[in-house]
Amino acid sequence: MSESQRVQSKIFVYYSSGYFSKRRVRFHYGHPDIFDRIFHLTRGGVSKASKTINLSEDVFGGYNSILRCGHITYNEYIQVGKGRDVGINQISKFEAKVANGNSEQTLSRDIYRLGQRFDFFRMLSCYFTTVGFYFNSLISIVGVYVFLYGQLYLVLSGLQRALLIDAQTQNIKSLETALASQSFLQLGLLTGLPMVMELGLEKGFRAALSDFILMQLQLASVFFTFALGTKAHYYGRTILHGGAKYRPTGRKFVVFHASFSENYQLYSRSHFVKGFELIFLLIVYHIFRRSYVSTVVHVMITYSTWFMAVTWLFAPFLFNPAGFAWQKIVDDWSGWNRWMRNQGGIGVQPEKSWESWWNAENAHLRHAVLSSRVLEVLLSLRFFIYQYGLVYHLNISQDNKNFLVYLLSWVVIIAIIGLVKLVNCASRRLSSKHQLVFRLIKLLIFLAVVTSLILLSCLCQLSIMDLIICCLAFIPTGWGILLIVQVLRPKIEYYAIWEPIQVIAYAYDYGMGSLLFSPIAILAWMPIISAIQTRVLFNRAFSRQLQIQPFIVGKTKRR
Repeated sequence: MSESQRVQSKIFVYYSSGYFSKRRVRFHYGHPDIFDRIFHLTRGGVSKASKTINLSEDVFGGYNSILRCGHITYNEYIQVGKGRDVGINQISKFEAKVANGNSEQTLSRDIYRLGQRFDFFRMLSCYFTTVGFYFNSLISIVGVYVFLYGQLYLVLSGLQRALLIDAQTQNIKSLETALASQSFLQLGLLTGLPMVMELGLEKGFRAALSDFILMQLQLASVFFTFALGTKAHYYGRTILHGGAKYRPTGRKFVVFHASFSENYQLYSRSHFVKGFELIFLLIVYHIFRRSYVSTVVHVMITYSTWFMAVTWLFAPFLFNPAGFAWQKIVDDWSGWNRWMRNQGGIGVQPEKSWESWWNAENAHLRHAVLSSRVLEVLLSLRFFIYQYGLVYHLNISQDNKNFLVYLLSWVVIIAIIGLVKLVNCASRRLSSKHQLVFRLIKLLIFLAVVTSLILLSCLCQLSIMDLIICCLAFIPTGWGILLIVQVLRPKIEYYAIWEPIQVIAYAYDYGMGSLLFSPIAILAWMPIISAIQTRVLFNRAFSRQLQIQPFIVGKTKRR
């Protein structure tokens, strides 16, 4: 991971900066750049008033220089290595900070004025050297979602089946050929080509190819796919709602184990939720395509998305030192449950309580403008459309295409929310003094649900597959309801409906955390997995015969 960061930084600092300077689109990028004090003092200075809009203050200093007919040169005297962030949490915080800064640059008047004054080719160079990279990252992720939801529409509507069956009848192979060429591009090899070319010019192509292969063996593709999600999330969210802020990363020694609760707080909304959404879409696509789509075509279409989803879910634990050590896993589970159970409130930090973290994570919606709130609601409606497509494929619907079927699915969702409200009220009023009555109520609710399922299976032909499809339909719908309720929170926070919503949000986070933790615990049970992970993460340390185990284990308690 650190090797990948080093190569990426080297290509940007040493190679790209020279090109930027020749195209006169190089700006200031931090401490190594030196300002001409007389030039700037006589032209308004370089200071900016807002620590939110001007989060990337060095780049705005470069904008000022270019707008005042200045020129930022790149003079290379000697290459000196610089201490970089080597922990994935530190790198993610840095990427989030830079993405926030670029989103504010996108909305700023400075970049608008530069675009107005540049010629066409210089404007394109400026775009790709500033906000264009992050905008392209966002478009790449949005493209994945559009592709998957488009495939889901084709499958659920029956259009894909008609097209493929017609192509098979007429012995047309062009579709498979197109998918094969598309899958080659999905490998992502073309994105690594510039790096290979740059390293080849410096070291020779044989050494460049060996370095590239070594980085792939060290899971560089996993890391960059995960970093792509970080850039896209924070860039898109800041564009939509604002709220850019400085995220301190530090320069301390970071070869230590990060707890599960810490990773969940940092990556829950940016990666885990999106990863689960992709998994749900892929499962639904797999269920409804298997009767008429060949396995080869299916793999060509979906393997890159599976890779992205699994990477977003498990990369933080894969790059976490001692992430599969059994004792660390046991401590993480205890800390996770303690963090989930702790009561939030005034003065309680998000690191100590799930409730405080949940409120802080959604605080940006409180100050969002009306247009961003409306857009957030519109984006959340995709889960309801997803549900609409699934409920008509239930066996219990008996191929009935009436809109009443969709309304009945909402009756089920409202009933579930009502049961949650009932259990929550009973818990607050009876759990402390009347434990027996509270447990009796929960038993009656459980028996009522089981009885309803049995009656539906006997009378309406409810099958096991129907229950699976209902889970795949209703779980994303519940998440969509949570997203919309968060937007409407200032209006409904003081009504009775808010308490069950918070209970449902707690259940979603606990469920996601448990699903993430289960495979990690299973792998940690096998000692060989921990040894392999340590070898992959610290390959250079092993090659130099360094003793890294004391750093991974950390400080031990004195008896």
